[in-house]
Amino acid sequence: MSDTVVGPVDAIIIGAGVIGAAVGYELAKKGWKTLNIDKNSVAGYGSTSASCAIIRVHYSTYDGCAIAYEGFKYWESFPEYLEAQPGETLAEFVQCGCMVYKVDANNKAETIIARARDLGVPLEEWTPEQIKERMPFVDTSRFTPARALDDPDFGKKAGGEIYGAVYFPTAGYVNDPQLSAQNIAAAAARKGGQFLYNATVSEILQEDGRAVGVKLADGSEIRAKVVVNVAGPHSAKINDMAGVTDGFNIKVGALKQEVSHVPAPAGYEMGKNAHVISDSDISVYSRPEKGNFVLIGSEDPECDPRIFVDPDDWDDSFSDQWKVQVYRQAQRYPELPVTSPVRGVTALYDASDDWIPIYDKTDLPGFYVAIGTSGNQYKNAPVAGKLMAELIEKVEAGHDHDADPIQFHLDNVDVDVSLGFYSRKREINTESSMSVLG
Repeated sequence: MSDTVVGPVDAIIIGAGVIGAAVGYELAKKGWKTLNIDKNSVAGYGSTSASCAIIRVHYSTYDGCAIAYEGFKYWESFPEYLEAQPGETLAEFVQCGCMVYKVDANNKAETIIARARDLGVPLEEWTPEQIKERMPFVDTSRFTPARALDDPDFGKKAGGEIYGAVYFPTAGYVNDPQLSAQNIAAAAARKGGQFLYNATVSEILQEDGRAVGVKLADGSEIRAKVVVNVAGPHSAKINDMAGVTDGFNIKVGALKQEVSHVPAPAGYEMGKNAHVISDSDISVYSRPEKGNFVLIGSEDPECDPRIFVDPDDWDDSFSDQWKVQVYRQAQRYPELPVTSPVRGVTALYDASDDWIPIYDKTDLPGFYVAIGTSGNQYKNAPVAGKLMAELIEKVEAGHDHDADPIQFHLDNVDVDVSLGFYSRKREINTESSMSVLG
């Protein structure tokens, strides 16, 4: 992968995170001459680097569930997807399963269970007693609703127990999200894809009402047949550069997020029986981390502020949100250490109005978007790359995707989904959780 662009370019992909790299890879596999441009020094160093890299198969929407289950199939066979070389160092998919508590906030998980059963996704239903057999340190009391830390009722039990859990064995996490993006970028490079790092896009070049390339901050220009915005938290700014924002019914913005990193409860080895966990009763999600730690993130309850920022000028220090998440988790894990040094990550999500991404064309011919992806689309990166490559090819061949949404076949799940589900012109999807859960 070079910092010098060689030869003509068919497609410029702005961004080299896990999804940007996947878009480049899939277009390169189709014979396109691709160039990924990223302001960072290597693939995966933007918002991908701060991802918890959770691979889960449950969603509240049919399309979301189908694509997530398809995505699992690629992570399950990651070396084959990459056509990896002998001796290549690869990110590892840790298949520890995912447990979702059945609580009032998610309607006892009935919707995600129905979606999973529609698609033949394996699952088990556990009682509170079965949960405690597997994780004896868990308090299965109800605490709902999630509260701010200064709420006088914070930590008070609501009476009774949670209703149990649903467990999805086809789930887990990737141990190194940065490396996974670099692996996909390397796979793209083997197909002829180029990567330009430490470069900032300053303008979307247009001629005769069409995107024809980009201008960089150093004044250089690069021409291409199409430009694809996969700029993560900078995606709204790139859309503004292209003059396409007004054509979007669904908007995106850079949202500050924090993930807490704390030791596991005393006497418990997270690596043995721990799972990825969604706990909407206390509005946190978690997963095991190497060294017997727990990563804890927020499921964005209404009592938590949503801080949208300028991605080029924001405070990346930890706030009280770090402590809120840890103390919420301590309701479920009473023995969880809560006074450890403040560790974890602060990062920016590229969040859409309904937390469902936008994979689409735009009103500017030749300009495409794969945006609004942060928080719940890492797992779908290989599928996003494939569907974007197909969408771009068909639209460039003359298909009117707005009037007749492209039907995309999921090879492993063997179902078709409408890419209109991800349209920029859609109404806010009321089936969405309206949170990081998608």
